[in-house]
Amino acid sequence: MATVFKKTQMLTDTPFHYCPGCTHGIAHRLVAEAIEEMGFQNNVIGIAPVGCAVFAYNYFNCDMIEAAHGRASAVATGVKRVNPQNIVFAYQGDGDLASIGMAEIVHAAARGEKITVIFINNAIYGMTGGQMAPTTLEGQKSTTCVYGRDSLLNGNPIKVCELLATLDGPAYIERVALSDASSVRKAKKAVKKAFEYQRQGKGFTLVEMLSSCPTNWKMTPDKALEYVKNDMQKIFPLGVFKEVE
Repeated sequence: MATVFKKTQMLTDTPFHYCPGCTHGIAHRLVAEAIEEMGFQNNVIGIAPVGCAVFAYNYFNCDMIEAAHGRASAVATGVKRVNPQNIVFAYQGDGDLASIGMAEIVHAAARGEKITVIFINNAIYGMTGGQMAPTTLEGQKSTTCVYGRDSLLNGNPIKVCELLATLDGPAYIERVALSDASSVRKAKKAVKKAFEYQRQGKGFTLVEMLSSCPTNWKMTPDKALEYVKNDMQKIFPLGVFKEVE
C-alpha cells in the first residue's frame, strides 16, 4: 500500500496538550515539516515561549530553549549570534510577543537579527484564562473586557506585521491564517520562505499566523475557524508586508 502521508520526524510522539480545535498543533506541524523538507533537522534550534505553547520543547524534535515571558526573540538573538551557522526560530503568542515582549521583538527586528519568529495571533491570552490581549479585536469579549474591547478605554488592536514592516531591519514579514486547508498550505509556504531568507542571511523574518482559541472565545471549533476567516482577517489582513529581494 502506498504511503500518502506520514508524521514528520521533527515532531516527537508526545501528545499535544492543546484544547480541541486549537490550531497550535497545525502551526507546530507546519514548522516541523518545513524544517525536515528543507534539510535543517540537524541544524536548527528553537526557542519556546511562555503561554499556551510553553511545552513546545516536548513536541519539536530538535534542541529547544525555554525563554522567560516575552523574551524569546532576545534569547533567539543570543543563540543565533553564538551559532550563526544554525537555523534559529522563536515561537511566540500574542501576549508573549506583543505585550510583555514588545520591546524585544521591535528591537530584534530593528537590528535585523537573522532569526525567524513564528507569531501565533489568537487575539486573546489563552493559557492564563482569556484576558484581553494587545491583538483582541474591537468589540471582542474577554475576562478583562466583559462587554467587548472599547478602543476609547482599551486602545486599538496592535497590528504587529504592519508595525514591524516600517523598520529597516526586517527582510521578510507575512501574515497568514490557519482557518482552512488552502490557508494552511499558504502558511507552510510562508514558513519555508522565512527559513530560506534566514539561511541566506538576509535579515529578520516573521510569519504571523491567525489562529483560533475555541475555549476562551467560547465557540465550537468550527465557529472559531469562521471567526478567524470572517472577523479577524478584516482587522488583520493577510499578505506580505515586507520582502527584501
